[in-house]
Amino acid sequence: MADKRFNFTKKELLNLPTPPKGKRAYHYDTHTRGLTLCVTSSGTKTFYLYRKIHGRAERIRIAAFPDMSIERARGAASKLNADIADGKNPQDEKRAISAEITLGELFDEYLERHAKVHKIKWREDAAQFRRYLAHWKSRKLSQINRKQIHTLHAELGKERGHYAANRLLALLHTVFNKAMEWGWSGPNPAHRVKKFREQSRERFLQPDELPRFFEAVAEEPNEAARDYVLLSLLTGARQSNVLAMRWEQVNIERATWTIPKTKNGDPHTVPLVSQAVSILRDRTEASTSPWVLPSKSQSGHLMDPKRPWERILERAGIQDLRLHDLRRSLGSWQASTGANLSIIGKTLAHKNVSTTAIYARLSLDPVRDAMNKATDAMLQAGGVLKGGDVVKIRKIG
Repeated sequence: MADKRFNFTKKELLNLPTPPKGKRAYHYDTHTRGLTLCVTSSGTKTFYLYRKIHGRAERIRIAAFPDMSIERARGAASKLNADIADGKNPQDEKRAISAEITLGELFDEYLERHAKVHKIKWREDAAQFRRYLAHWKSRKLSQINRKQIHTLHAELGKERGHYAANRLLALLHTVFNKAMEWGWSGPNPAHRVKKFREQSRERFLQPDELPRFFEAVAEEPNEAARDYVLLSLLTGARQSNVLAMRWEQVNIERATWTIPKTKNGDPHTVPLVSQAVSILRDRTEASTSPWVLPSKSQSGHLMDPKRPWERILERAGIQDLRLHDLRRSLGSWQASTGANLSIIGKTLAHKNVSTTAIYARLSLDPVRDAMNKATDAMLQAGGVLKGGDVVKIRKIG
């Protein structure tokens, strides 16, 4: 639904159509500068003032419609406009975090102002909050203390494991740090709560597992999920990057894939081994989507390959292997075929202080050579590379 500019009347605002699911529509009043009505897919209508203040676009919430009349909304917008003319930013006062707001309100603020802007995996933060902190949603910030967080951390460690408990503790620490940055005067209650010691995970695909693994992958009926698994193994890229791969990022002729932004915030060019290029060539011939792994999800691309992954592991008879272990497998096989740590770090886009300078000077050729050696070794162990020829690792049709 197209946004519109018109002179707001009660009748017109009440009769505005509802946008499609997941969308919002903004309508602008021609009577009062900046007065805006936002309509959500659930039918909620809210007045805002939309203005540029000190060169930055700001959307300041006024009130819901029809709880507030158009006349009162225009009055509120005019007052905000006057403050802006005096050099003030009305949003600054709204941004100040009070000890009396709830944790749920703070977390919503954190998502909008920080996570969605700076974090690729902000949805994981939202999922953690829903899963482990829903019962704290209505608590005032002033009611949350270190002892409560320590108890929650300990309980979660027993019930869900040390890794999950530590991730939640880190999230709470970040959220309260942001509250302090935005004007809250209280201490960070997550500070000095000791994390559990985590045992580093060393799981990767073993030689005896590879034949069963490749056979199980080839039998997977979900084509996008099957190719996701193979591309993850052959590129060593992170799950979020493989899932969101776009054709505009792939150069088949140069055999490269450029990830615009990785977890560490930098772009990264992945050399594509011949097997990965073969998969991408097959996919591009039938593709009508900007995504390499399209789906009917809201994002337009494959989002959660968990069920196909479980089917693959069950068919292969493999235990305790996670999707992230595919990334670790490439690095491990690179190490076993003679690649040095700098090459492995460049392959996996690791950002380490002691090796960053070395990574910057590396060309893609030694990285490609190391990846070719590692993937050839995996494919040979898996029985899909014989005499230098690649046996099909994807069942077509």
